[in-house]
Amino acid sequence: MTPVRYAIGLGCDRGTPEATLQQLLDQALAGLGAQAAQVVAAASIDLKADEAGLLALARTHGWTMQFYAAAELAQVPVPHPSETVRRHTGTPSVSEASALLAGGGLPMTTLVVEKHKHRGADGRHATISIARIS
Repeated sequence: MTPVRYAIGLGCDRGTPEATLQQLLDQALAGLGAQAAQVVAAASIDLKADEAGLLALARTHGWTMQFYAAAELAQVPVPHPSETVRRHTGTPSVSEASALLAGGGLPMTTLVVEKHKHRGADGRHATISIARIS
């Protein structure tokens, strides 16, 4: 049987270290009973294209990060849009919309982890969403 494959979407505060993002990933995957090896796509907003922690996490796991423009993310229907996120980024969703786009424009029903939030010991906030790729 072929293991389930996943696309992840990530959002984070500026300067969030890789360790905090790894904790977030570990929590979300544990909740699914999944492994990082099942993640085949990872994405975020283009505002984070230079975010060292995100890039380091992708390198660690051998993922090529995809980055989407706010206008593209804003077109994706998501279960948990946020006006706060819209004010800061120009789109009501980063992690959920990124996961869905990275999964190939999947329908919202494929989100198996909706906007999971984590605050690291460093005080930095990050979110992850995970979509199942059929």
